[in-house]
Amino acid sequence: MPAPRSLGRSLGLWALLIAASGLLAYALALARFPAALLLGPMLAAIAFGVRGAGIVLPKAPFQAAQALIGCLVAHAVNAEITGTLLDDGFLILLVVLVTVAAGAVVGVVLTRMRILPGTTAAWGSSPGGAAAMVAMAEEYGSDPRLVAFMQYVRVAAVVLSASLVARLLTDADLPAGAGQAAAPAAPLGSVLATLAIATLGAGVALALRLPAGALVGPMLLGSALHATGLASISLPAWLLDGAYAVIGWYVGLRFTRETLRETLHAFPGIAAATLAVIALCAAWAFGLTRILPIDFLTAFLATSPGGLDSVAIIAVGSKADVSFVLAVQTLRLFVVLVTGPILARWIARAAPPDPAARG
Repeated sequence: MPAPRSLGRSLGLWALLIAASGLLAYALALARFPAALLLGPMLAAIAFGVRGAGIVLPKAPFQAAQALIGCLVAHAVNAEITGTLLDDGFLILLVVLVTVAAGAVVGVVLTRMRILPGTTAAWGSSPGGAAAMVAMAEEYGSDPRLVAFMQYVRVAAVVLSASLVARLLTDADLPAGAGQAAAPAAPLGSVLATLAIATLGAGVALALRLPAGALVGPMLLGSALHATGLASISLPAWLLDGAYAVIGWYVGLRFTRETLRETLHAFPGIAAATLAVIALCAAWAFGLTRILPIDFLTAFLATSPGGLDSVAIIAVGSKADVSFVLAVQTLRLFVVLVTGPILARWIARAAPPDPAARG
């Protein structure tokens, strides 16, 4: 029977992927990179995916990992974030709008240069909410493969650049883990309460079809309960490590040989667009350090164009102002989801007339 052989091959590939991920994560941890257990699995998965390994990670484990990251974010979210929004609300909104505008400008350029169709360029260049952007793009008639490719190239580039910046700007003696949210000996009651928050928050948000519900649901529920003292959130290190790895694999395995072949003609434009968005956001981050009393690492992570879960892991694992970073990233996620259809239509109108259509 071919099924057992196929199962055996898949299990063997997963064993190799796990081993490669562990080695890369260990090397990155020795180099003191934040989120080493996210970066290592992601880089290993990219290599496996591009080489045609043919293994995929189901969506359910990815959503479970997102729910745990939502609880990690909730542990850092407290009254400080509310205070940050109240004190610097106008500037935070300005940060969000500038980042969204940077993505829109890149989308217009890609459309004008005929590198990508207008709506595909719009959805693909939206700075944040990669999974939600892919789903919404398909509903609006764009090519979901190109959008997914653009979004996850950007996510990978953001994770790598943000980790590098965090590594360069963080003291060498800082542990390479995710931060202080994961206590070595988490109380069992707190762990069970955290798992209940993750399950309930994700379940309700997904049932309501909220964008990025598996992440946003536990984040909102956990934040409310944790900030008011109604629940204590604790995540054992091994559980968070597994969540990081799952997110890294899910993102990395999307870089398949078939996807690369189908989008090869657009790759130079996509790569240039990705670097342009990151560079524009980095320049805006530098400007923020002149306006607000924040360091460049905090500004860079706050303006990084997605994704929320990955940036949250890096922010909590470094010396950045987590409250400011998460306030900006969370607000931008919702702004992008609301403005996405409007920007897609606007960018599509920027496409030059098709000469063939005239004849």
